[in-house]
Amino acid sequence: MSAQQPEDDVYTHGHHESVVRAHAARTAENSAAFVLPHLTPGASVLDVGCGPGTITCDFAVLVAPGKVTGLDRSPDIIAQAKALAMERGVSNVEFVAGNIYDLDFDDETFDVVHAHQVLQHLTDPVEALREMRRVAKPGGIVAVRDADFHGMSWYPAIPELDEWMELYQRIARRNGAEPDAGRRLVSWAQAAGFSDVAPSSSNWLYATSQQRRWQARVWGERVLHSAFAEQALEYGFANPADLARISAGWHRWGSTDDGWFLIPNGEVIARA
Repeated sequence: MSAQQPEDDVYTHGHHESVVRAHAARTAENSAAFVLPHLTPGASVLDVGCGPGTITCDFAVLVAPGKVTGLDRSPDIIAQAKALAMERGVSNVEFVAGNIYDLDFDDETFDVVHAHQVLQHLTDPVEALREMRRVAKPGGIVAVRDADFHGMSWYPAIPELDEWMELYQRIARRNGAEPDAGRRLVSWAQAAGFSDVAPSSSNWLYATSQQRRWQARVWGERVLHSAFAEQALEYGFANPADLARISAGWHRWGSTDDGWFLIPNGEVIARA
């Protein structure tokens, strides 16, 4: 196990309200469909990097009476996840703060160990996968899904979105992270010691009027107010005028009648 602490990894997105709101729109159906066939009643699940807990609570409903544990490094986000579980009346889920590199669980504890959009933010995704593998039961699975930023495509051509992509890549890599994680999941899983790795992929698509407005609003805010903005300024990669211009570009894309934004995600189901 690594002695590295989670605070050593800089989270490119941070936990601004605009970020958490976007993450709270994720469900098991729209973000973890590849895991659903493996969720059976009575199964035990660990959801690493659970964020506000929407996917985690969905898992808990599907595996009841099995127990689900959601883990995140942010105590504030854990508090929000606990509130969501209480609001939904989901009693077979618990949320704890913890370190993905040093999970506070015994070996071979969980039937399913899941991480959604987590590995792309880590300085050592292979070590994280080794630790996830450690706490998975024999015959259990480790399931991970991550976006691939350079695989994203959009229409119409908006120069400010090209700027956004270049800036995102620079910030993430300055943080020691890998924004094009989706295409690397098979390689990382193999490096972590998994001998049985089943790959798949699925997309998020924003192409209706409502979806375009939502996506533009999310990123239009994040470019100005989230940790992404703070890091862009701190690292000297952009100035406030640059961020304002990129944000406006997002809103211009969101106001189109024929806009399209596609986010591809890599997925793997890994067994030791």
